[in-house]
Amino acid sequence: MKLTRVTLHRLSMPLVTPFATSFMTETEKDCYLVEAEFDTPEGPITGWGESVAMVAPLYSSEYVDAGMAVTRDWLAPILFDAGELTAETIGWHLRHVIGFPMAKSALEMAALEAQLKQRGLSFRDYLGGVAESVPSGVSVGIQNTDRELIETVGGYLDEGYARIKLKIKPGRDIEPVAAVRREFGDDFLLQVDANAAYTLVDAAHLKRLDDYGLLLIEQPLGEADIRQHAQLAAQMSTPMCLDESIVSAEAAADAIALGAADVINIKPGRVGGYLEAKRIHDLCAANGVAVWHGGMLETGLGRAANAAMATLPGFTLPGDISGSNRFFTEDITEEIVMHDGIVDVPAGPGFGVTIDPDRLQKYTEETLLIEPERA
Repeated sequence: MKLTRVTLHRLSMPLVTPFATSFMTETEKDCYLVEAEFDTPEGPITGWGESVAMVAPLYSSEYVDAGMAVTRDWLAPILFDAGELTAETIGWHLRHVIGFPMAKSALEMAALEAQLKQRGLSFRDYLGGVAESVPSGVSVGIQNTDRELIETVGGYLDEGYARIKLKIKPGRDIEPVAAVRREFGDDFLLQVDANAAYTLVDAAHLKRLDDYGLLLIEQPLGEADIRQHAQLAAQMSTPMCLDESIVSAEAAADAIALGAADVINIKPGRVGGYLEAKRIHDLCAANGVAVWHGGMLETGLGRAANAAMATLPGFTLPGDISGSNRFFTEDITEEIVMHDGIVDVPAGPGFGVTIDPDRLQKYTEETLLIEPERA
């Protein structure tokens, strides 16, 4: 395949309800899609990718405007000049550009979809997935009161979600967890996610979470604090899960070797793409470390790809692969539906979903066309 054109579509999609974490509250899903056109022996083929970068550099240093700029000025030109491409070589061609894993992932994703369409192959089959559906967990943002939290969690339990994840931060941690356990008991999977909001000084406070039978605590300390996570893990009985700290397979290997991670949350965009995500999956499986698939409020495009990834055998815990209606009143693809605690994996070629052009136009705020320079 040879890349001939890239179009970036910047979207703003209103969320059903505000989504609050320890570092920001989102009311819209701001992101951009990559529409990449390739020349192939079978004729032109278009592949789509989605960047999971957020509008502000708070979850990571990367953000939407920066991702679009580096794609325009650096990444796309490198791939135009590379000539023949495969999805498997995208990361190698882009290796000299430091950082920007989410922008690189979106380009790799678009190349993957085009390549899979060319072969008439589904993403699940390409990866070697072993299931037709995956258990669906749901992430619950920080609520203003325990009563609001209980009403929200109760609604998701009634819908049948297989696992509940509560976002926490200092001042909204122990009591919200206690309130949920008091209301709904211990017979469901519950975990918490701090998004790096604490330091090791808070170890005694965080240890109080051991009383609530949590599936795991996710990323309580800073991204760079792998050693400190190992120290905290030694003091807590709740399994330690890393998210922001795992930026590559090498980082995952370090965390495992140091005893900092009983569980790893795999987010392909955070690590530079689905191919690196699979390498992390394989590494964890070889070391007996559980993995689950995280989410970044993806549209149906990214949600479908995540569901396919989560069919790999090492994903033994329910991931953040909820139904489209958890976040959006309407999606830009066919709706991803949660039923009976599971999400069915789209089985068609590529990611198995189609971008609706009318909805894409409805939510697009900016379109950026990138083409090779003409000699």
